[in-house]
Amino acid sequence: MANTVIQVPTSKMEEIKAFYKPFDTGKTPPGAVFSAKKQGLTITAYKSGKVMFQGAAGAIEAAKWGVASAAGEKPKSSASPLPPQFSSKNVLGSDEVGTGDFFGPITVCACYVDREHMPLLASLGVRDSKVMKDPEICRIAEKIIPIVPHSVLACPNPKYNELIAAGMNQGKMKAILHNRALSNVLARIAPTRPEAILIDQFAEKNTYYRYLTNEREIVKQDVYFATKAEGLHSVVAAASIIARYKFVQIFAEMEQELEMPLTKGAGAKVDQEAAQIIQRYGLDTLKQYTKEHFANTDKAIRIAQR
Repeated sequence: MANTVIQVPTSKMEEIKAFYKPFDTGKTPPGAVFSAKKQGLTITAYKSGKVMFQGAAGAIEAAKWGVASAAGEKPKSSASPLPPQFSSKNVLGSDEVGTGDFFGPITVCACYVDREHMPLLASLGVRDSKVMKDPEICRIAEKIIPIVPHSVLACPNPKYNELIAAGMNQGKMKAILHNRALSNVLARIAPTRPEAILIDQFAEKNTYYRYLTNEREIVKQDVYFATKAEGLHSVVAAASIIARYKFVQIFAEMEQELEMPLTKGAGAKVDQEAAQIIQRYGLDTLKQYTKEHFANTDKAIRIAQR
């Protein structure tokens, strides 16, 4: 069986763990953080920061998260080195949410922040959205949306499921959404040109651009990729907050349509709620609101049939 191994920082490990949670086997080898099985692949993450992808498509799956290394070779970082005083530059940035949630869409936001607005954003509480709860995120988002030029794009669940069925992976979807959102903001702020563009990294640079091969417009000039980008410039923190705000709005709309509360993420409570939807409305309705390929679907079907 082909093996591909990457080395990732703690922050990326948490992201990977969340992404594969729906496929968790519940069994972890010695020294491992988790083990998951997804579409013929076995993904095992270790406390050392190494993640092993076993299977024919392992290299493709691993490319979403980092650069694979040869046996005995230390993996190279795929992050872009940033220019000096980067945090004070006029930057266009992007981030996404919803990739590990069974209910709801992948949502991407790109926005532009110039140095004149940085003190205001800081005074409004703009920071890493991962350390905030949704009510606070929404309050801050409503204050900054009128201030920063931005573009928010969401991939509806039916379209997401259609693309997955056609063979597209999440990485390519995210790349397309990021690129289009960035293009939209560049058009809105023209003739102003950002000093740099920062993408919260979810794929190695070459992989990202390979995903965009068929796009008519590709944003390439002065583009940098970095993990934990929310801490490198306020623009990515702002983009993350606005993306989450939009995701929360869509989530609330789903709850109203289904007339029931829903849980974010992909845990056991989500399985129970999905089973309730199947019992009330049928499996086809569930697919309109979820990422069908997640393991939650099969779990919900089994629960609904009890």
